[in-house]
Amino acid sequence: MRLAVSGTYSTGKTLTTMALSHYTGIPRSAAMTMRELLPISVPGKTLEECTGAEILMLITRRNTERAVNESHLGDRFISDGSSLHEWIYGTVRVLVGINPSATATLADVERTPELGFFEDVITQLGVPAKQHAQAGYDAFVRLPVEFAMVEDGHRPVNERFRVLADTMIQEQVDALGIPTFTAGGSVGDRLVAITEHFGLPRVLSLDEAVRRAAAEYAAIDTRSELERAATHA
Repeated sequence: MRLAVSGTYSTGKTLTTMALSHYTGIPRSAAMTMRELLPISVPGKTLEECTGAEILMLITRRNTERAVNESHLGDRFISDGSSLHEWIYGTVRVLVGINPSATATLADVERTPELGFFEDVITQLGVPAKQHAQAGYDAFVRLPVEFAMVEDGHRPVNERFRVLADTMIQEQVDALGIPTFTAGGSVGDRLVAITEHFGLPRVLSLDEAVRRAAAEYAAIDTRSELERAATHA
């Protein structure tokens, strides 16, 4: 089973995939975060300061790493996100900006020649992203919007674009005909629902799987990209 855990910003994908991997014994796959990529890709810049071209580069780098990681795991893995996520996030960010206003809409964006070029490029980046998703994942688990958004400079600053990204991702999954199962509630609730729906094995108790995931999640380096850049320097 090649399972992609999907959802928009701040829906708990990382913690859920960590717990699900511990619970089932199925390896987890993930790409480097933007915080991890920026110091080695665009040293000295925050995401807000990145140009459209730099964002496209980061999308490509994340999807390349994702594809390589998944290829090493064969036909059995749980993916934190999917190839569609980087592409959709990039589409939103290139078209409306890193931090769009709460009242902005896609229709409000002035289509300058430069923006038109970036829009064309990101549309083409969607071709391999969709092909990879269709060929590389047996099913999606969609995590609905249930938690408050974490405003850390790597996510949109308003619910409008959080929901827009969620809608766009699921529309693409549906268009590709990939089966989707929605799992909500607590992490424990999600794990029980997912394993029951897909008939996945359970190699740990639910409490132990959640405990290990919480410890793993707490160990994540949450420093800003500029703090990371200083370390690299």
